[in-house]
Amino acid sequence: MRLNTIKPGAGSKFAAKRVGRGIGSGLGKTCGRGHKGQKSRAGGFHKVGFEGGQMPLQRRLPKRGFVSLTRARNVEVRLSELERLPVDEIDLLTLMQAGVVPADALSAKVVLSGELTRKVVLRGIGATGGAKAAIEAVGGSVSAE
Repeated sequence: MRLNTIKPGAGSKFAAKRVGRGIGSGLGKTCGRGHKGQKSRAGGFHKVGFEGGQMPLQRRLPKRGFVSLTRARNVEVRLSELERLPVDEIDLLTLMQAGVVPADALSAKVVLSGELTRKVVLRGIGATGGAKAAIEAVGGSVSAE
């Protein structure tokens, strides 16, 4: 291969439409825009959803539901992940430093998944009913302060 023989892939390049160059070109006179109307004019386009002044569909339909912006920042933590941590007192900052939860997490909740064999104390972290029972069964405690 030589630099002077490199060409773009077959079919990847197209010649630009040359409009307004006579009848024989197929794009003469109106240049493929048809006759009159907003779409035929220069700069004659409107924004997405515009319905000619009629109340647009997205405004005619009622608003419904709610999307929480903080939902993705509430994290679930497994019991097996708590088991691997080297500390006994666990709070949100500890989980962030250990890389168990992302640094932008707002809250964490322990769920019953995996096993816990040692005593841990949770501070400022929620726990499901089953997880709380499992933590207290091995002598640990949960305080959501």
